[in-house]
Amino acid sequence: MTNQERVAVLRECNELSLAGRVSFPEVVRRLSEVSVERCHVDLTRDETTYYFPCGESHTFALGGPQATITEQFDATGVEAAVRAAQHTRITYPEFLSRIMAAGCVGYFTQITGRRVQYIGRTGDIHVEPFPGAKA
Repeated sequence: MTNQERVAVLRECNELSLAGRVSFPEVVRRLSEVSVERCHVDLTRDETTYYFPCGESHTFALGGPQATITEQFDATGVEAAVRAAQHTRITYPEFLSRIMAAGCVGYFTQITGRRVQYIGRTGDIHVEPFPGAKA
């Protein structure tokens, strides 16, 4: 697969997620197929960076909700948003709004480690294993 083809997959995953037209497991599958090791969604900068094991990375504008990130990190609120998204009760943009309201400034999806780390302003963190992954 060429670099241009990989970048097209990254862009498509980003766009389909924001449109609410693809599930998290499908995004993870597709990113894994193009060898993405992890990605970082920076809600403060409104961008997503995808990282490859070789050290290469690609950053795209997220185009997420224009919501305020609260000061206090609420791990319970983040977890509730994760559960709602896992059960397809909310779309990705609503998920982003909810975690921002819970004080999340960004998160790392560790594809190879099968977990997501949600981070607050002061370094508070909530770790969420992929469904079916060992904690």
